[in-house]
Amino acid sequence: MGDMKLQYTSPAAGWQQGLPIGNGRLGAVIQGGPDKEIWSLTEVTFWSGRAEEPQSATGGKAALAEMRERFFAGDYEAGERLARATLEPPKGNFGTHLTLADLEILFDEGGGADGFSRELDLEKAIVSHAYSRNGSPCRREAFATHAADVLVTRLTTGETGGLSFRLALSGRTPLFSIGADAAGYIRFRSQATEDVHSDGTCGVFASGIVHVAAKGGAIACEGNGLRIEGAGEAIIYVAVSTDYGKTDSDWEAESVQAIELAAGQSYEALRAEHIADHGKLFARVRLDLGEGDSGRSALPTDERLRLLRSGEGDDPALYALFYQYGRYLTIAGSRENSPLPLNLQGLWNDGEANRMAWSCDYHLDVNTEMNYYPTEAANLAECQVPLTRFVAKLAEAGRSSARTFYDSEGWVAHVFTNAWGFSSPGWGLNWGMNVTGGLWIAMQLKEHYEFGLDRVFLKETAYPVLKEAALFFLDYMVVHPEHGWLVTGPSNSPENSFYPNGRTEGPEYALSMGATMDMMLVRDLFDFCADASATLEVDEELRARLKSAMKQLPPLQVGGNGQLQEWLEDFGEAQPDHRHLSHLYGLYPGAQITPQGTPELSEAARTTLQRRMGREGLEDVEFTLAQFAASFARLGDGANAHKQLTYLISQLCFDNLLTYSKPGIAGAETNIFVADGNFGGASAIGEMLLHSHAGAIGLLPALPANWPSGKAEGLRARGNTIVDMRWEEGRLAEATILPGASGTLVVCSGGRTVTLEVEADRAYKLDGELQATMLQRM
Repeated sequence: MGDMKLQYTSPAAGWQQGLPIGNGRLGAVIQGGPDKEIWSLTEVTFWSGRAEEPQSATGGKAALAEMRERFFAGDYEAGERLARATLEPPKGNFGTHLTLADLEILFDEGGGADGFSRELDLEKAIVSHAYSRNGSPCRREAFATHAADVLVTRLTTGETGGLSFRLALSGRTPLFSIGADAAGYIRFRSQATEDVHSDGTCGVFASGIVHVAAKGGAIACEGNGLRIEGAGEAIIYVAVSTDYGKTDSDWEAESVQAIELAAGQSYEALRAEHIADHGKLFARVRLDLGEGDSGRSALPTDERLRLLRSGEGDDPALYALFYQYGRYLTIAGSRENSPLPLNLQGLWNDGEANRMAWSCDYHLDVNTEMNYYPTEAANLAECQVPLTRFVAKLAEAGRSSARTFYDSEGWVAHVFTNAWGFSSPGWGLNWGMNVTGGLWIAMQLKEHYEFGLDRVFLKETAYPVLKEAALFFLDYMVVHPEHGWLVTGPSNSPENSFYPNGRTEGPEYALSMGATMDMMLVRDLFDFCADASATLEVDEELRARLKSAMKQLPPLQVGGNGQLQEWLEDFGEAQPDHRHLSHLYGLYPGAQITPQGTPELSEAARTTLQRRMGREGLEDVEFTLAQFAASFARLGDGANAHKQLTYLISQLCFDNLLTYSKPGIAGAETNIFVADGNFGGASAIGEMLLHSHAGAIGLLPALPANWPSGKAEGLRARGNTIVDMRWEEGRLAEATILPGASGTLVVCSGGRTVTLEVEADRAYKLDGELQATMLQRM
């Protein structure tokens, strides 16, 4: 696998250089140096705001029909005015995820520090710091154990009694109380409140404990913190519990119990348990993209980034590191029992997104989806479970919005949601009226089933949730008076706008009927539900309705500039350099557009990409570059996919390899960490190596010349199929495929195609010519 480490020889100057750890619920970004260490603590449910019922002045279907009449007539001004009056809700107490507290460790050792280094070992999920002071070695290592549900760090020094430090904790929200005792405990209580996204009075309560166990020396209180003097070693434990989703008063005892259980084990046992728990997921996939310029992997990560930015040589191992970092962040941020899925900043929080017009929330118009795009193919299916559970709860909440805003059955959610299942349109019509946002995130249930083929999951979760979404759209959609197509609307193409009626200037509008991304999503929804109902042998009448409706959906269209139309009409683009590429959903992550099946549409998608990325004013934020890279990978264009990845990693990553959104775009005031670039970039790398979305397994479909030789082990294709492969000089050398189900398997690579009749759990070895040999049963 190579050296899967982020490594540095200089202290972290702030959050953007800190190293993240997490156990799927509790996380920290560790900013370390020889003299101090700061942990920015987060807990996934620490949200301001509260659950609130949808509010609307809607007149139901009659009001909807009136505004639709305006849109169909081309009177977008009147249509948007009516939509604003009836479909735009008040902001309310939506809330945001917040940073919990900062833990600070201040060291007393005098003298300079020599040989300082810090690293994040992705294979072990351990952050470590090492240096020497006055000739004595000092070492610290920290991890977030999922098994014990605590954060742990051990501090050691080679000098007897040479460890002295102060431990302090400061809250990041107004309501924060704290106390310490000489037994080595700091106890705190906090509430997640702020007044930008809520009224400053409502939010989740948290309770936590920091405990220090020292070998030798003395522990004393110092204000609300602790001072440790003359110890030989110290272990610090952090536990946090919240009242999110809990009705009893026992929730505060959870952190007490976690500390007691963790402190009752030896450090070595905790560490070994943690490494094994993390490793059972992380070790499934190994990736080697080659070394490139000799010795580059041994350099500090920030130096490798600097060299990549300057275009000095090649570093394919850095792309492999970035891919595995995406897998690491997935494991750290989203475990099977996580109470909430990854949000805009994953499990972590830089304190920036939540203080401005943004919210550290669940954006449903690409960002949250992209967080989970790599999960299945990266062989981390369990990590998607928190999202599938969350979507099922969102569907329950979305029934109210379906009734309140549209007088329709089923469920709907729009542009974003929060910890309580907010499903109303956003309170700004131009960005908030995305009627398929909930459907987009729900398509991850389809993805989870198609990769895993779990019949129980299909029956109990995926089909019931998506069936209700289908019922909503069957009830909600309307026949276009001119074309006879079934269309959605009014809705937007997320956060974008257009010039109607052939204009290229003047007033611009956001809402229309039958936006392309809506229709792509609805087509995928109806198709999946029809197939699922047949598989489960249920709902025959509904299946017939869905198949009939699919025949009425509008086709994808190519515009006058050769581009894939973003709207039903070939509108002028008011923002041709816009960051969103929602209308390319059918190319990626969907499968309605493929070079083999729809060459004309594939060329239109390519034109769309080229027109968008060629703009001088392109809003080149992290998720856009990830979308570019993955889209080119779907088109089989490894060179352009690699080019976009290079820009993402070199220009839109902090020194800690976390991706960010640039200031001046979408209201961002500074470089803001947004996790989707990490996950989307990892997904793009996976797409360059393996396809399985179009009915066949494609090996090395978009391999760039920059990765001429390499190997991958443990990649996952749809059908619960595991793929290992090795390539040399840009061509497949050999592959081993382990199918998850018996039947026919089509494999493609380098212009060759082979059809295999396979048995589940029996491995098949293919050479570079795709000649197959059946191996022993696994």
